[in-house]
Amino acid sequence: MLLSGRNLSKSFGARQLFAGITLGIDDGERVGLIGANGSGKTTLLKILAGQEQPDDGTLEVRRNLRVEYVPQEERFDPDRSCLDLVLDRIDTHLDDHEREIAAQVALGRAGFDEPSKLAGELSGGWRKRLSVVRHLAGDPEVLLMDEPTNHLDVEGVLWLEGLLRGGKFATLIVTHDRRFLEETANRLVELDRSYPNGFLGHDGTYSEFLVKREEFLAAQESREAALKSGVKREIEWLRRGAKARTTKAKGRIERAGQMMDELADVKQRNVHTGAADIDFAASGRRTKKLVELTNVKKSLGGKPLFDAVNVTLSPGSKLGLIGPNGSGKTTLIRLIAGELEPDTGDVFRVDALKVVVFDQHRREVNLDETLRRALFPTGDVLTLNGQPMHVSGWAKKFLFRSDQLDMPVRDLSGGERARVVIARLMLREADVLVLDEPTNDLDIPTLNVLEQSLLGFPGAVVLVTHDRYLLDRVSTELLALDGKGNAHPYADLSQWERAREAARKQAVAPKVKATVVKTPTKRKLTWNEQRELESMEETIHAAEALVADLEQQASDPTLAADHVKAADVYQRLGDAQAEVARLYDRWEALEAVGA
Repeated sequence: MLLSGRNLSKSFGARQLFAGITLGIDDGERVGLIGANGSGKTTLLKILAGQEQPDDGTLEVRRNLRVEYVPQEERFDPDRSCLDLVLDRIDTHLDDHEREIAAQVALGRAGFDEPSKLAGELSGGWRKRLSVVRHLAGDPEVLLMDEPTNHLDVEGVLWLEGLLRGGKFATLIVTHDRRFLEETANRLVELDRSYPNGFLGHDGTYSEFLVKREEFLAAQESREAALKSGVKREIEWLRRGAKARTTKAKGRIERAGQMMDELADVKQRNVHTGAADIDFAASGRRTKKLVELTNVKKSLGGKPLFDAVNVTLSPGSKLGLIGPNGSGKTTLIRLIAGELEPDTGDVFRVDALKVVVFDQHRREVNLDETLRRALFPTGDVLTLNGQPMHVSGWAKKFLFRSDQLDMPVRDLSGGERARVVIARLMLREADVLVLDEPTNDLDIPTLNVLEQSLLGFPGAVVLVTHDRYLLDRVSTELLALDGKGNAHPYADLSQWERAREAARKQAVAPKVKATVVKTPTKRKLTWNEQRELESMEETIHAAEALVADLEQQASDPTLAADHVKAADVYQRLGDAQAEVARLYDRWEALEAVGA
């Protein structure tokens, strides 16, 4: 076992997060840690990382174990470059040149085209990538990650998936991204008081875990029913006047007490916390078209974002937008909402269009106001579906406690703040519901409810999210922006994934020149030269395959731990790249002679 916590307990004030949790990580494990918001996942992760102390229990760490912890939000000096920040974590046993090469390779593999770019100039998604690269540069044996997919676009999530599947380190990841869990985790652990020990674990994929969880909960509910029947029988026996003086009667009375205690325990566990009650209000407008974009083009700061975009939103439309960060998804949303106008093209919006937008930055909520005012700014009684409701009841629908109503929003967790935004949006009628990264910080039960609400919403939905599970379930069509000015429509996510994979294979295929080899005359080429020319394509293929293999070795984050091996790999990679260039030059020379 690399790292383990035994009988861990933690409370904040009078509120207990978890008690008696035992969790370990071994070689080759990729553990997904899940649970409802407030179950203590982040706190448990910090305890395992050694950044927080448990109230009770012990942490056992293998001697000299290298553990790296990637927090939800990592702050960087905005005036330092990405390269410098990664260099800080590279093995100091390497010389300066080797360290810089290792840092540049790591950043290049993560998609950083400008390693000298300042951290303060990075978007949220690129800061997340930088955070991951920095901690991998520390050559971890165990990598602990808290919500690593937050702020990443879909391409970024796919990059991270490949990184984790190919890593030689063990991982423990807190995430609510269901597709990400399915693709990366080989063991699942859920924190929940529904389980006897406060958690349920299963070796296997996320989908296999869901099956086991349902089986366990069904068995526990059956146990409750059996206990109820048994306790009822024992109570009837006691009422008939049991003769407690006999040894047999005393034993039966004791067993009845034990059954009652067990029933109370199982009954309490079977009361599930549930999820926020989400149901967006539609305007009920009846029209064929709400919004229509025709041949729309838009640039910002001289950079073309998209061209010739055609979108029609009707009641019941569910449009998913995907693309890398900076490709123009938010700009397109603002065009739909009427906050921007296109450079060219036409935008039709039905009269008095009602657009409700979930802003990924959640700027609508003032962090200094109380939860009470954030949920309903104008009073303590609101009207929902024509019926009055006190703000405390409204708060309860979103899993808030009454004692939280007068606390400032800034003291809430990320998931709680997201629920505040959703609660405010639900009070507004919408023709078009626009959700820009709504899943950040939401737990899986709430995501399931959000999904059902969006599927049942009768108006139009525009959804921007890195959560491929939600995107695939909700969207009836996709529009993919590539960040290069192009926009491509797709029927569903699987069609986009196939197109992406085909483009990737084409991009990495050996770039052998499509030249017809002409048979040279014997006067111009020797016999050996002719044989060399005829086998040149095969030779180049082999040389480029060697380059690809060495590039993969160079991208291995564990390479930095062995400076001798690292120097050898980098040297061989340079030699192999030079050999490919030489072969192409030789091919051109032979063709010129044989022409």
